[in-house]
Amino acid sequence: MSFFATLQAATSEERDTLFSVPVIREALAGTVSLEGYIAFLSQAYHHVRHTVPLMMACGARLPAHLEWLRGAVCEYIDEEYGHERWILDDIAACGGDPEAVRNARPALAIELMVAFLYDLIQRGNPVGLFGMVNVLEGTSIALATHAAGAIRNSLGLPQEAFSYLSSHGSLDQEHMQTYRRLMNRLEDPVDQEAVIHAAKVVYRLYADMFRGLPRAQDDAAEVRHAFV
Repeated sequence: MSFFATLQAATSEERDTLFSVPVIREALAGTVSLEGYIAFLSQAYHHVRHTVPLMMACGARLPAHLEWLRGAVCEYIDEEYGHERWILDDIAACGGDPEAVRNARPALAIELMVAFLYDLIQRGNPVGLFGMVNVLEGTSIALATHAAGAIRNSLGLPQEAFSYLSSHGSLDQEHMQTYRRLMNRLEDPVDQEAVIHAAKVVYRLYADMFRGLPRAQDDAAEVRHAFV
């Protein structure tokens, strides 16, 4: 079995747990409140803005025998640079306050996820950062291909409010093909275990973030309660 396939099998429970979170099921069905969508973008901003710094730190820490992986990291940095600004633009297009998001503290789950990844690179195995890539890009593909259009239609938002999600549908599909090839070149069991462990941790924290997002049915219940 290839390592990519092993990684997917080893993290299937965590992945299933993430996609069973009610707000994700609702998003995939296009049932999201405006408050919930802005909240999602806000948390996305707080981890996406660390993608390039994390990749730079990872690339600097990779050993010489993984030079081929460092080259891939450089390409990934070039493709990901500036994506956090897309998210702020989307928030503005939704009527939100991008400056307030920029200056806010992230949800605890995102703060812990980012801290874990920096610590993994500095004190653990930098290759483990690719566990994050598996989780975040796989999730964004699902949301972009199955949820973005439905959410846009249900909320009546302009296309300009979906630059982050829409772009990451096709972009991350390309990334995942490259990612599969890269992971299948990883031969050291220590590196492989680092990727699996990091993916499990990120799946858990990412699911916690989604659990904290406002749900459309909660908003509807509040409206009904107001008229009782």
